[in-house]
Amino acid sequence: EVQLQASGGGLVQAGGSLRLSCAASGFTFDDYAIGWFRQAPGKEREGVSCISPSEGGTYYADSVKGRFTIWSDNAKNTVYLQMSTLKPEDTAVYYCAAELLGDGGSYYCDDSGVHFWGKGTQVTVSS
Repeated sequence: EVQLQASGGGLVQAGGSLRLSCAASGFTFDDYAIGWFRQAPGKEREGVSCISPSEGGTYYADSVKGRFTIWSDNAKNTVYLQMSTLKPEDTAVYYCAAELLGDGGSYYCDDSGVHFWGKGTQVTVSS
């Protein structure tokens, strides 16, 4: 059974930090890019950050560059997202997802490429 278990959401004041974790199981971790997506009320879901655990390549949305860091612990099949200098506009439900890598280890980090979704975790940033 495929599982993407997300944890670490919560309530934080603006300027604060949170760390999200995504523990993957039920599929070959190295064959996928693992990423974080978010959906705020009334907005479309967007790719926030993704990583290819097998190659280490990362992607960040412009809105989080310099504030968020993604990395993987391949021994634990877990991907982490450190979110710092959080802003109220970061408030959303955050989802962990897995996208099958394409040729040369490519991936899109958007909804169209996702094969597996985890349940969301709420992140709320108060002003």
